[in-house]
Amino acid sequence: MTRRPIIIDTDPGIDDAVAIAIALNSEELDVKLISTVAGNVDVEKTTRNALKLVTFLGKETPVAKGADRPLLKELETASDVHGDVHGESGMDGYEFPESQNKELSIHAVEALKKYILASPEKITLVPIAALTNIALLFTMYPEVKENIEEIVMMGGTLSRGNTNSIAEFNTYVDPHAAQMVFQAGVPITMVGLDVTDTAVLTSVENEQIKTYGKVGEMFYALFQHYRGGSLKSGLKMHDVCAIAYLLQPEMFKTQLTHAEIQLEGPAAGAVIADLKMNYHTTTNVSVCLEIDVEKFRHWTLKELQKNQ
Repeated sequence: MTRRPIIIDTDPGIDDAVAIAIALNSEELDVKLISTVAGNVDVEKTTRNALKLVTFLGKETPVAKGADRPLLKELETASDVHGDVHGESGMDGYEFPESQNKELSIHAVEALKKYILASPEKITLVPIAALTNIALLFTMYPEVKENIEEIVMMGGTLSRGNTNSIAEFNTYVDPHAAQMVFQAGVPITMVGLDVTDTAVLTSVENEQIKTYGKVGEMFYALFQHYRGGSLKSGLKMHDVCAIAYLLQPEMFKTQLTHAEIQLEGPAAGAVIADLKMNYHTTTNVSVCLEIDVEKFRHWTLKELQKNQ
């Protein structure tokens, strides 16, 4: 089986950690690089968390530290916006051993360029955080776009937001970067709150995950501290949905449209989509509108069980 080469751009983050674990242990995906960015917590912590995860999972995937702030505005972390969602470290609840691995000596943007251009197959970018690194990459090295298959991103929403009233966190953190990526001419699939708010793991799944060896015990411990939803109402697996789309796209209903990002004001970070295509003649993004939640839960358990 030919494995699909991907790069994950991330800000771990508890749901990021689940997404990374599934991707690193997938027989269908080949994770060439993990690049980090400020978002859920600052970039020093997101990088440390990514390194700890790679070590804990027994992998050698390179990690590169990226942007420590948005392009044009001050950084607002998840704690600033939502309160204590992921904890102070970004992955509170489990004592990971310190990673002996170090991040690459080059900035994430340089690493992204290197790994994309060196790949004999086109790379799929999977940003599950603010799009700062990707916007910088396309600005500095537009030639990489020729070797990118598509972008499958977790971010945005066409409905209610989780920051201001209509913006999702990742596009809110750096709206200018999001707009630049949406205008870059690379195929994009947006996996946003329209589906991720419903893609929850309940206490039933959580108790099952606990039985999945040391990785299951780790996630069970993290979930006790995760405030993306609750153990009672269900924990929102936002970033996992991007990996689910890569591996099980039939779980999703999508629609091609033209979308732009609101840059300023009380709706900064909002995705404005012309779903009826009344004002545009070309599309730039495929938006996920629905997900089969029961299939998602079954798939997530199956994938996490592989981590034992």
